[in-house]
Amino acid sequence: MIVKAVTLPTHSALLERVQPHDFIDCYRVASNLAPRQAADIITDFPAWARFLIALRNGLTKPFGLSSEGPMVEDKVGFFPVESDNENELIAGFDDKHLDFRVTVMSHQGCVYLATWVHTNNLAGKLYLNAILPFHKLIARDALARVRLVG
Repeated sequence: MIVKAVTLPTHSALLERVQPHDFIDCYRVASNLAPRQAADIITDFPAWARFLIALRNGLTKPFGLSSEGPMVEDKVGFFPVESDNENELIAGFDDKHLDFRVTVMSHQGCVYLATWVHTNNLAGKLYLNAILPFHKLIARDALARVRLVG
């Protein structure tokens, strides 16, 4: 398998956020790309993923959920960058229904993509459960594209 579901390496700064009952997943692919390079590929969504994101934005707009995240200078895709160094880039933001971050790590010839979600209410739990199948498809496809480049 090209993209493998794994445990996030213990030196990831993202792990500091994880609490009981939070969602976290992680995928890995062989690649020597730096985190920023990989994150740029990951967030350059193919047309089918952009369609799903646009559909999500349309469906959640009446509920006041953010579609673009906060206005900041440094973003990868529409994700505001929280931290960025030679080993790990963390991006994401807090919304009223859930808080989320993604990390893109480079470690020992592999690129890792992990997503952490902390739900803030029932709406966040329902939303997370609704999007998980699509999230997994998008994450796996993103890392497959990273492998093709790096």
